[in-house]
Amino acid sequence: MTQSAIAQRGQVARKIEEIGSCMELVPMDTNFNNVSVGLYMKEGVLTVWSFSRAEGIQDRLREIRDQMVRLGNLVPVEDSDNQLIFPCGMIHERPVKFLLTQAVTKSPDFTHPEGPMTIKDSKSALMLTTTGVSSESGYAYSVSGEGEVRNAALRLRMVVAGFVRYGEMDKVGDTEVAFSCRQRHDGLVRLLLPYSRNISAVESMLEAEATRGQMTTSTLGFSPL
Repeated sequence: MTQSAIAQRGQVARKIEEIGSCMELVPMDTNFNNVSVGLYMKEGVLTVWSFSRAEGIQDRLREIRDQMVRLGNLVPVEDSDNQLIFPCGMIHERPVKFLLTQAVTKSPDFTHPEGPMTIKDSKSALMLTTTGVSSESGYAYSVSGEGEVRNAALRLRMVVAGFVRYGEMDKVGDTEVAFSCRQRHDGLVRLLLPYSRNISAVESMLEAEATRGQMTTSTLGFSPL
């Protein structure tokens, strides 16, 4: 191993010690030179980072961080261009992984649809809607569907199971789910709704991404690009 490679590995080790463990890795940012982008976590602080040395990478990291703030209703860390936290003080790990992927792969001007949290079901004619419900025990989300279909109640239970699976949410009623913090996270619910309606397709997607995102030297972005 050359002295340059040894020095580079030392710099990587020091950076990881600074920003924490890697929660998620997007192996290819097609919106910026195909670099890899990771999300790291240490002591409740999330850091968007790439080991790429491509020109403009810091601006791109700030753009991704800001997009995560907008789409997920997270809070930017003061005096930082690439760090953010959850306003509730907890880390919602699985939803934030989906959030990073959307912030990296979608167009930088992508936004959630405004208005009710509604989407066409992928498995039936139902129009699915999630509605926030505030109570003394905290904030929850009710899942409902409109449309003439057979076994609508069963289909709604499957969607609820999707929120539990991909949002790491708690089932608090037959058609109600809540985040473990019991606080409001509309941005995350809007993000999760398309995934929750199609468990099998998302499982296949996650498996493919896990295979592509193995943390080899190249996917972590140690290359000089």
